[in-house]
Amino acid sequence: KPLWVKTNPADEQNRIELAARCLLLEGEGRRILVDTGLGSKHDAKRSEIFNVRRSDDGLLGALSRRGIAPEDITDVILTHLHFDHCGGTTQRSGDELSLTFPAAVHHVQRRNWEWAWNPSGKDAGSFREEDFSPLEGSDRLNLIDGDSELFAGIHLHVVDGHTPAMQLVRIAAEGASLLFLADLVPTRSHLKWPYIMAYDNQPLVTLGEKRDMLPRAAAASWVVAFQHDPTCAAATLRAEGDRIVLDQIIDL
Repeated sequence: KPLWVKTNPADEQNRIELAARCLLLEGEGRRILVDTGLGSKHDAKRSEIFNVRRSDDGLLGALSRRGIAPEDITDVILTHLHFDHCGGTTQRSGDELSLTFPAAVHHVQRRNWEWAWNPSGKDAGSFREEDFSPLEGSDRLNLIDGDSELFAGIHLHVVDGHTPAMQLVRIAAEGASLLFLADLVPTRSHLKWPYIMAYDNQPLVTLGEKRDMLPRAAAASWVVAFQHDPTCAAATLRAEGDRIVLDQIIDL
């Protein structure tokens, strides 16, 4: 905490401020969401525990201001099935659960899907079946095995340190790339090699994955998107000896 308080000060309950960003991609006849955030199914107790504060009226409000209805989303790429990344995949009306984006195909790594239904004792609290159970057995679910190019220019890179088969999304077009880092590097503070979340199931695997992915991003001048950083949505990186550091903050 004495180290982290310099960049990520905690409140009286030791909570730090985090964002829960989603990414919208439009083009080639598709509207694609990367992750769906926390959603709106949390009860008052859970909202208080995490001190949930919604900006832009949540994901649906942000889409509405862009003239996009839930039915307009053609695809949802879920980096992984933790509640803060896929909670908005479903919505509740009374006792009924339904898909928030009913026309969308939801793309999930098979190993993460299987893990979410049978997690370990360490990470069971991060998965809530109500966030993804309506996809089970439906034609709205596409299970993927490993790295792939999902659509032209949309690449999936699988990493395992945080949770089995989390998929990072890289969008490549006209010689440039944007890499959505999900929870591999949730904030810019996590760029330092040993700064790894306690949530991670295999921190040493995370360390190796960071050492693989971040130098690639810096060398190729990829823009990287920080899903949870409260003030820095995206940036470019540069190498300084063995370190990878922030180069230039990018306004998305």
